[in-house]
Amino acid sequence: MTTLDRVGALSVNGFDASSSAGLSARTRELVERRRRVLGPAYHLMYETPLELVRGEGVHVYDADGARYLDMYNNVASVGHCHPRVVEAVTRQMSLINTHTRYLHDAVIGYAEDLVGTFPDELDTAMFTCTGSEANDLALRIARHATGRQGIIVTESAYHGGTVDMAACSPSMGPTSVRDAPWLRTVPAPDTYRVEGDLGTWFAEHVQTQIDDLAASGIGIAALLIDSIFVSDGILPEPTPFLKPAADLVHAAGGLLIADEVQPGFGRLGASMWGFERHGLMPDIVTMGKPMGNGMPIAGLVMQSSLAEQFGRDLRYFNTFGGNPVTIAAAQAVLDVIRDEDLVANSAAMGGRMLAGLREIAHNADAIGDVRGAGLFVGVEFVGSSGEPDPDTAIRVVNDMRNHGVLISATGLYGNTLKIRPPLSIGSADIDYFLEQFQSVVA
Repeated sequence: MTTLDRVGALSVNGFDASSSAGLSARTRELVERRRRVLGPAYHLMYETPLELVRGEGVHVYDADGARYLDMYNNVASVGHCHPRVVEAVTRQMSLINTHTRYLHDAVIGYAEDLVGTFPDELDTAMFTCTGSEANDLALRIARHATGRQGIIVTESAYHGGTVDMAACSPSMGPTSVRDAPWLRTVPAPDTYRVEGDLGTWFAEHVQTQIDDLAASGIGIAALLIDSIFVSDGILPEPTPFLKPAADLVHAAGGLLIADEVQPGFGRLGASMWGFERHGLMPDIVTMGKPMGNGMPIAGLVMQSSLAEQFGRDLRYFNTFGGNPVTIAAAQAVLDVIRDEDLVANSAAMGGRMLAGLREIAHNADAIGDVRGAGLFVGVEFVGSSGEPDPDTAIRVVNDMRNHGVLISATGLYGNTLKIRPPLSIGSADIDYFLEQFQSVVA
């Protein structure tokens, strides 16, 4: 891969099947069986794939009993196999699990609890199974409310795997967006490479695409963003640079959809939701993976007027979306975040990690930038002229795996490390991570 090749989200840090001859006999057999029965669309991570069999807190264990510090898996947001989540799911599974056309107090109670974490204007919840479904439903609602079809995303975004969400995910590759005349992309607001007022710069690009959608007769339905721009390279600062673009979208009659699947539930440390760092009031907020600590639950929170209009004119039903078992998991996660003060922990441990990484970067010419918010951190590797260096980034990812620490890479060129441990991580594990990172970089 040349240093300026753009990479798809699924090819970053992906296992190369042609190298399977160097694997152990068992791993090679599993890889071959997997490919035979699951096909080539599924991707594995790392040069040497992991067979994980158990998790506890911030650690996972492979089939040989080796322990790894998980600095990557935000799905287990409150830690792998958190006892309160396990107990809640087990208890509810022993009682009943059914669809949402029956009354169930826990489902209603969780919805009330969830919307209570949002500004008062965002007061209505709907549930799905995955973040892809949540974003897909958000598009349906936005298009119905505006009567228009156009969607704007950033040029290396990832928002899901349904037909429309794959089109809204340029990081999955050009084939995913080629049949979507309603989609427009804008460059990501990257302070490492953009000089001047970032808010004005980003808003100008958004306005250009609003005008183009209008000229084409499609019109703007929504700007769909995640507030830390994960797949664009983790771009958290300087807040609140998103507000000018949001104001332009609203002025054009479009909606703002905040994709909180990755930055939400306290991960960014400053508050429960990433959009709050930018002083925004989204029309729709979507959630996913961390919501149930691995259970398949996702959802939306929106202004009630949107929900009422959509529900009056169209139908929505999801057999498993918000079923009692996954709701039990989601309620336990929300309770743990509050009871264990994990938003504050995210801020404190994230600050500790950022400080340590910046100290290491000070003596490492290959590191161009260290940036993050809370427990969501990016480390960008560059060449001697500041050009993206994905080869070094991927080498560090795999060397860290060999040192017992799991991270990955992201960004337009795949040259930025993606570091996002469970919210429950403590200072000893942060320090261990920094020690291993220092060793690998040195």
